[in-house]
Amino acid sequence: MSPDLSMGTALLIVLLATISGCKVGPDYVAPQSRLPSAFAQARIGIAPSMDNPADLAEWWKVFNDPLLSQLIRDAASANLDIRLAHARLGEAKARRRFAESALWPGLDATGSHARSRLGKNTTAGRQLTAAGQPLDNPSHLAALDMSWELDFFGGARRNVEAAQADLDASVEQSRYTLVSVLAEIGLSYLDLRGAQKQLSLAQEHLQTQEQTLGLIRDRAKAGLANELDAARAEAQAAATRALIPPLEEAQARSIHRLSVLSGKEPSELIAQMAPSAQIPSAAPRVPIGLPSELLLQRPDLRRAERQIAAATARIGVATADLFPKFNLTAASGFQSVEAGDFLEGGSRFWSLGPTLRWPIFNAGRIRQNIRVQSARKEQALLHYEQTLLKALEEVENSLVSFGREQIRLEALADSEKASRRAVALATDRYRGGLIGFLDVLEAERALLAVQHDAAQCQRQLGQNLIRLYKGLGGGWQQIEKQIQ
Repeated sequence: MSPDLSMGTALLIVLLATISGCKVGPDYVAPQSRLPSAFAQARIGIAPSMDNPADLAEWWKVFNDPLLSQLIRDAASANLDIRLAHARLGEAKARRRFAESALWPGLDATGSHARSRLGKNTTAGRQLTAAGQPLDNPSHLAALDMSWELDFFGGARRNVEAAQADLDASVEQSRYTLVSVLAEIGLSYLDLRGAQKQLSLAQEHLQTQEQTLGLIRDRAKAGLANELDAARAEAQAAATRALIPPLEEAQARSIHRLSVLSGKEPSELIAQMAPSAQIPSAAPRVPIGLPSELLLQRPDLRRAERQIAAATARIGVATADLFPKFNLTAASGFQSVEAGDFLEGGSRFWSLGPTLRWPIFNAGRIRQNIRVQSARKEQALLHYEQTLLKALEEVENSLVSFGREQIRLEALADSEKASRRAVALATDRYRGGLIGFLDVLEAERALLAVQHDAAQCQRQLGQNLIRLYKGLGGGWQQIEKQIQ
């Protein structure tokens, strides 16, 4: 049998043995968590099942606001947090391929040319001189060296499992970043529109109050009103004027935040976003699904589950160190003293042989490492349970906030209608001399307050809805399809 055939047969036998070899350490079992059959707060204005999954995947479309949708698209492609998450995903992919490379043999090429001369007065030099041989010793070498660690006990394969689980966790982290950024876009956009609504109300009331102040001053000059009414009207106009700077600041901050979230300079969206627009609103009924669907939708839960898988595989990696390591080494090439006969058959050489290394004593280092990896798996399990409980808490809080805010908004709408009637009645009675001007001011102040509260409530209702969609894990599904 030729050396080439012997080597090929041996490699085939080793490959088959490696493929069929065992894998030490525990096999991964997905965690089983007891979940409630339904969300406790899914009562008022909330549908009990996910009738339209598209509403979750593209939650921003329920607001029917083209500018918000455009901001979402811009952020998905340009936001730096999302791009950083994608870069980390690329690193995880490379680490997975790096781990997989350990399953295959390594092949190195070597070549050398050396010329040496022995000292004439050395023992070897005297012997060569006596035999009439030259002291110069040229050498030519070209060879291929192969080394292969045979994965009989599955340590390398467990390491690939861990790297794959890390890659999966990195994918989920990228999705979680996407969900968080898109939700922050929506929250900031509603902050902007809420501030603009309140600013518009303050400016309208200020304009009315300044007109009223002018009329009161004219009436006072004509002896039809007193200075006290004028002072009160002036104080109320000044108080309303004081509301405007903080609202203008809030508007500017929201625009700056939206610009940065979209991957732009803070002032780049001022011209586009500064014009006032209505606070976007969505349908009052929201499909939410079941608690068990969180495990399929929320990237942070999916990431935590993959971290358990990675920790489990690393127990196997550590356990494999208890067993012997088998290496197969081989070399083949040409070696000669004279360059002229370098490629002749007599210059050819080869070698093939296995080696074994088995740790006998290392002061318990390997077993302690197994305990370390087991403890990390336990931590991963606890982190998963903690993440699940926080997810349920987040959704329950969002549900109760969204439901109660709807009730509050309805009450504020009734209050605004009553306040408008009160202002009209107070103005008519003041003009008829039946009440003092203070009653008019109080009615106008109450109307402004309830309108501000209503605008804030409308903004808060939309934000609670966004937090609910985020809690349900919405937003990454459709964007990921568009990217792919």
